[in-house]
Amino acid sequence: MDHDFWREKWSKNEIAFHEGATNALLLRHFARLSLQNGARLFLPLCGKSRDIHWLLSQGLRVAGAELSKIAVEQLFAELGVTPLVERRGDVERYSAPQIDIFQGDFFAVTAASLGAVEGIYDRAALVALPEPLRARYAAHLASITNAAPQLLISYVYDQSALAGPPFSVSDEEVRRLYGDTYKLSLLESVHVPGGLKRKCPATENVWLLH
Repeated sequence: MDHDFWREKWSKNEIAFHEGATNALLLRHFARLSLQNGARLFLPLCGKSRDIHWLLSQGLRVAGAELSKIAVEQLFAELGVTPLVERRGDVERYSAPQIDIFQGDFFAVTAASLGAVEGIYDRAALVALPEPLRARYAAHLASITNAAPQLLISYVYDQSALAGPPFSVSDEEVRRLYGDTYKLSLLESVHVPGGLKRKCPATENVWLLH
Protein backbone atom coordinates (compact mmCIF):
# COMPACT_ATOMS: atom_id res chain seq x y z
CA MET A 1 0.00 0.00 0.00
CA ASP A 2 1.73 3.17 -1.15
CA HIS A 3 1.63 6.58 0.48
CA ASP A 4 -0.45 8.12 -2.29
CA PHE A 5 -3.31 5.71 -1.52
CA TRP A 6 -3.68 7.01 2.04
CA ARG A 7 -3.06 10.64 1.14
CA GLU A 8 -5.85 10.40 -1.44
CA LYS A 9 -8.21 8.84 1.11
CA TRP A 10 -7.70 11.79 3.45
CA SER A 11 -7.81 14.43 0.73
CA LYS A 12 -11.15 13.03 -0.49
CA ASN A 13 -12.39 12.51 3.09
CA GLU A 14 -12.89 8.82 2.31
CA ILE A 15 -12.23 7.81 5.92
CA ALA A 16 -14.83 5.18 6.76
CA PHE A 17 -12.08 3.58 8.88
CA HIS A 18 -12.27 6.58 11.22
CA GLU A 19 -14.48 5.80 14.20
CA GLY A 20 -16.62 8.63 15.53
CA ALA A 21 -16.44 7.44 19.13
CA THR A 22 -13.98 5.76 21.48
CA ASN A 23 -13.42 2.15 20.45
CA ALA A 24 -15.48 -0.20 22.61
CA LEU A 25 -12.73 -2.84 22.72
CA LEU A 26 -10.25 -0.24 23.95
CA LEU A 27 -12.64 0.70 26.75
CA ARG A 28 -13.08 -2.94 27.76
CA HIS A 29 -9.43 -3.98 27.69
CA PHE A 30 -7.26 -0.91 28.15
CA ALA A 31 -6.67 -1.68 31.85
CA ARG A 32 -4.78 -4.84 30.84
CA LEU A 33 -1.83 -2.65 29.80
CA SER A 34 -1.44 -1.74 33.51
CA LEU A 35 -0.24 1.78 32.77
CA GLN A 36 0.22 4.35 35.49
CA ASN A 37 -1.18 7.87 35.37
CA GLY A 38 1.12 9.98 33.20
CA ALA A 39 2.44 7.01 31.22
CA ARG A 40 3.21 7.62 27.53
CA LEU A 41 1.32 5.48 25.01
CA PHE A 42 2.25 5.13 21.32
CA LEU A 43 -0.39 4.84 18.57
CA PRO A 44 1.10 3.87 15.19
CA LEU A 45 -0.75 5.05 12.06
CA CYS A 46 -3.13 6.89 14.35
CA GLY A 47 -5.08 9.13 11.97
CA LYS A 48 -7.22 11.52 14.00
CA SER A 49 -8.56 8.74 16.20
CA ARG A 50 -11.19 9.67 18.77
CA ASP A 51 -9.42 7.20 21.04
CA ILE A 52 -6.73 9.85 21.54
CA HIS A 53 -9.26 12.18 23.18
CA TRP A 54 -10.24 9.45 25.65
CA LEU A 55 -6.66 8.44 26.40
CA LEU A 56 -5.73 12.04 27.19
CA SER A 57 -8.78 12.31 29.45
CA GLN A 58 -7.43 9.32 31.42
CA GLY A 59 -4.28 11.22 32.36
CA LEU A 60 -2.02 9.56 29.80
CA ARG A 61 0.49 11.16 27.49
CA VAL A 62 0.01 10.21 23.84
CA ALA A 63 2.53 9.78 21.03
CA GLY A 64 1.42 8.88 17.54
CA ALA A 65 2.68 8.39 14.00
CA GLU A 66 0.59 9.37 10.98
CA LEU A 67 1.37 9.77 7.29
CA SER A 68 -1.36 12.29 6.45
CA LYS A 69 -0.79 15.95 7.31
CA ILE A 70 -4.53 16.51 6.88
CA ALA A 71 -5.29 13.93 9.58
CA VAL A 72 -2.77 15.44 11.99
CA GLU A 73 -4.01 18.99 11.47
CA GLN A 74 -7.62 17.89 11.94
CA LEU A 75 -6.70 15.98 15.11
CA PHE A 76 -5.21 19.06 16.77
CA ALA A 77 -8.09 21.23 15.58
CA GLU A 78 -10.57 18.81 17.14
CA LEU A 79 -8.53 18.76 20.34
CA GLY A 80 -8.72 22.55 20.34
CA VAL A 81 -4.98 23.09 20.68
CA THR A 82 -2.33 24.69 18.47
CA PRO A 83 0.71 22.45 18.09
CA LEU A 84 4.34 23.40 17.89
CA VAL A 85 5.71 21.93 14.65
CA GLU A 86 9.37 21.06 14.23
CA ARG A 87 11.37 18.86 11.90
CA ARG A 88 12.77 15.65 13.43
CA GLY A 89 14.85 13.93 10.76
CA ASP A 90 12.53 12.81 7.98
CA VAL A 91 9.33 13.48 9.94
CA GLU A 92 7.68 16.53 11.48
CA ARG A 93 6.72 16.48 15.16
CA TYR A 94 3.48 18.19 16.14
CA SER A 95 3.55 18.81 19.88
CA ALA A 96 1.19 20.19 22.51
CA PRO A 97 0.83 19.45 26.23
CA GLN A 98 0.63 15.67 26.74
CA ILE A 99 0.72 14.83 23.00
CA ASP A 100 3.31 14.37 20.22
CA ILE A 101 2.35 13.25 16.72
CA PHE A 102 5.06 12.38 14.19
CA GLN A 103 3.81 13.20 10.71
CA GLY A 104 5.45 11.32 7.86
CA ASP A 105 6.54 7.79 6.96
CA PHE A 106 6.18 5.44 9.93
CA PHE A 107 9.45 3.75 9.02
CA ALA A 108 11.25 7.09 9.31
CA VAL A 109 10.32 7.36 13.01
CA THR A 110 13.32 6.37 15.11
CA ALA A 111 13.66 5.39 18.75
CA ALA A 112 15.58 8.61 19.36
CA SER A 113 12.91 10.83 17.78
CA LEU A 114 10.03 8.99 19.44
CA GLY A 115 11.48 8.87 22.94
CA ALA A 116 10.46 6.47 25.69
CA VAL A 117 6.97 4.97 25.73
CA GLU A 118 5.40 2.62 28.25
CA GLY A 119 2.78 1.06 26.00
CA ILE A 120 1.44 0.66 22.45
CA TYR A 121 -2.14 0.70 21.19
CA ASP A 122 -2.62 -0.62 17.63
CA ARG A 123 -6.24 -0.46 16.52
CA ALA A 124 -5.87 0.01 12.77
CA ALA A 125 -2.17 -0.05 11.90
CA LEU A 126 -1.18 -3.68 11.38
CA VAL A 127 -4.42 -4.42 9.51
CA ALA A 128 -3.89 -1.38 7.26
CA LEU A 129 -0.77 -2.95 5.76
CA PRO A 130 -0.56 -5.64 3.07
CA GLU A 131 1.13 -8.89 4.00
CA PRO A 132 4.57 -8.06 2.49
CA LEU A 133 4.91 -5.03 4.81
CA ARG A 134 3.62 -6.50 8.05
CA ALA A 135 6.81 -8.26 9.18
CA ARG A 136 8.82 -5.08 8.58
CA TYR A 137 6.21 -3.05 10.45
CA ALA A 138 6.14 -5.38 13.48
CA ALA A 139 9.93 -5.44 13.73
CA HIS A 140 10.24 -1.66 13.43
CA LEU A 141 7.48 -1.07 15.98
CA ALA A 142 9.18 -3.33 18.53
CA SER A 143 12.55 -1.71 17.82
CA ILE A 144 11.54 1.93 18.30
CA THR A 145 9.45 1.23 21.42
CA ASN A 146 11.82 -1.21 23.12
CA ALA A 147 9.04 -3.81 22.79
CA ALA A 148 6.67 -1.95 25.12
CA PRO A 149 3.49 -3.86 26.11
CA GLN A 150 0.89 -3.65 23.38
CA LEU A 151 -2.87 -3.83 22.96
CA LEU A 152 -3.50 -4.99 19.39
CA ILE A 153 -6.85 -5.18 17.58
CA SER A 154 -6.93 -7.23 14.38
CA TYR A 155 -9.44 -8.61 11.88
CA VAL A 156 -9.85 -12.16 10.62
CA TYR A 157 -12.02 -12.84 7.56
CA ASP A 158 -11.97 -14.53 4.17
CA GLN A 159 -9.53 -12.31 2.29
CA SER A 160 -10.75 -13.68 -1.04
CA ALA A 161 -14.21 -12.25 -0.32
CA LEU A 162 -13.02 -8.68 0.22
CA ALA A 163 -9.96 -6.70 -0.77
CA GLY A 164 -8.32 -4.83 2.09
CA PRO A 165 -7.61 -2.60 3.81
CA PRO A 166 -8.33 -3.50 6.49
CA PHE A 167 -6.60 -6.78 5.77
CA SER A 168 -7.21 -10.10 7.43
CA VAL A 169 -4.42 -11.07 9.83
CA SER A 170 -4.74 -14.60 11.13
CA ASP A 171 -3.97 -15.68 14.67
CA GLU A 172 -1.07 -17.67 13.28
CA GLU A 173 0.38 -14.59 11.61
CA VAL A 174 0.07 -12.52 14.79
CA ARG A 175 1.99 -15.21 16.65
CA ARG A 176 4.58 -15.41 13.87
CA LEU A 177 5.09 -11.63 13.83
CA TYR A 178 5.29 -11.12 17.58
CA GLY A 179 5.87 -14.48 19.24
CA ASP A 180 9.65 -14.15 19.44
CA THR A 181 9.36 -10.78 21.19
CA TYR A 182 6.26 -11.02 23.37
CA LYS A 183 4.07 -13.33 25.33
CA LEU A 184 0.71 -13.24 23.52
CA SER A 185 -2.74 -13.46 25.13
CA LEU A 186 -5.95 -13.42 23.07
CA LEU A 187 -8.31 -11.38 25.26
CA GLU A 188 -11.50 -11.40 23.19
CA SER A 189 -12.92 -12.36 19.79
CA VAL A 190 -16.09 -10.65 18.62
CA HIS A 191 -18.08 -10.91 15.41
CA VAL A 192 -18.28 -7.66 13.45
CA PRO A 193 -21.98 -6.69 13.38
CA GLY A 194 -23.25 -6.92 9.82
CA GLY A 195 -19.89 -8.12 8.57
CA LEU A 196 -16.85 -6.17 7.45
CA LYS A 197 -17.94 -3.29 5.21
CA ARG A 198 -21.33 -5.06 5.14
CA LYS A 199 -19.80 -7.51 2.67
CA CYS A 200 -18.42 -10.54 4.52
CA PRO A 201 -18.42 -12.10 8.00
CA ALA A 202 -15.47 -11.06 10.11
CA THR A 203 -14.07 -11.45 13.60
CA GLU A 204 -12.27 -8.74 15.54
CA ASN A 205 -9.59 -10.02 17.89
CA VAL A 206 -8.05 -8.21 20.84
CA TRP A 207 -4.51 -9.27 21.77
CA LEU A 208 -2.35 -8.37 24.72
CA LEU A 209 1.36 -8.50 23.87
CA HIS A 210 3.47 -8.38 27.01
